[in-house]
Amino acid sequence: MTIRVLVADDQSAVRAGLVLILRSAPDIEVVGEAPDGEQAVALARRLRPDLVLMDVQMPRLDGVSATRRVVAEGLADVLVLTTFDLDEYVFGALRAGAAGFLLKNAEARDLLAAVRTVAGGEGTIAPAVTRRLIAEFAAQPAPDVTGPDRSVLDALTRREREVLSCLGEGLSNAEIAARLTLAEPTVKTHVSRLLGKLKLRSRVQAAVLAQELGV
Repeated sequence: MTIRVLVADDQSAVRAGLVLILRSAPDIEVVGEAPDGEQAVALARRLRPDLVLMDVQMPRLDGVSATRRVVAEGLADVLVLTTFDLDEYVFGALRAGAAGFLLKNAEARDLLAAVRTVAGGEGTIAPAVTRRLIAEFAAQPAPDVTGPDRSVLDALTRREREVLSCLGEGLSNAEIAARLTLAEPTVKTHVSRLLGKLKLRSRVQAAVLAQELGV
């Protein structure tokens, strides 16, 4: 199965480099390029890619706002390109429903792996990066000063709570399967169901909720 990717970055040289790397993989097709967030959203609507590789700092419409629109309309999964000196952008993208995060200085193999991971529905990018992101996000003041209500967990089964706890640690599906002695497809099913019950857009958001609730 070919993964159809839209690349959004305002720096033409960076964008060209990303496209070159992506096109080197036989299972990835670059279907479009956007120099700003407005065009990224417009192309996502027209092309319906599987994934948008989204830079956070772009003119006209920033990557966080563009991510929010793409996710809200169900156009594609979003993999955000970021640096850790721009935490406010990272947190905004997470709240907007980004499925994964990748450092801009990542190696080519890591970029390709991240695209495949997010396209496969898992959305966990580089566990060390994900865990740091989750920890930093959880330490920030929540928009709702009362914090999340633990009663939201009542809808989850015992197994789904266990999976949510693993997500809070930044574990991948394979790692969760090994810890809980489950088949990986079963883990994917549990993740999908708990996201639906909690009305979350991505497993990264689920991981943050687990941190905030101390699950």
